[in-house]
Amino acid sequence: MSPKELVQAFYNSDALYNSSTLETFLHPDVILEWNSSKGFLKKDRNELIQMANDLKIGYETFVVQIHQILAEDNLVSVHYTHFGTTIENPSQINRLAYFFVIWEIVDGKLFRGYQMSQLP
Repeated sequence: MSPKELVQAFYNSDALYNSSTLETFLHPDVILEWNSSKGFLKKDRNELIQMANDLKIGYETFVVQIHQILAEDNLVSVHYTHFGTTIENPSQINRLAYFFVIWEIVDGKLFRGYQMSQLP
């Protein structure tokens, strides 16, 4: 699988809220550096897995709409919007945030991520 195909498979899966799926995509030494509307976060593998578990508690479903995806060698850039439905109101889909991320792929896994997000 090419780096671009790997990243597409990641965002088209349930990995963002299913820790078992997420683990299959993550390199053992993964780090995500995330600049969000609320500040800077740096997450390692365990913290990313915990975040997926936390998201699953409050949301019923997630949808990622990829707007652009570009790849060069082992780097993949993705621009996407993240949507979700809450457990309290599963019939209404909500826009959660806009994202831009650059992933470095090592050994067929997500190794380093540099992400920016903004609330709608």
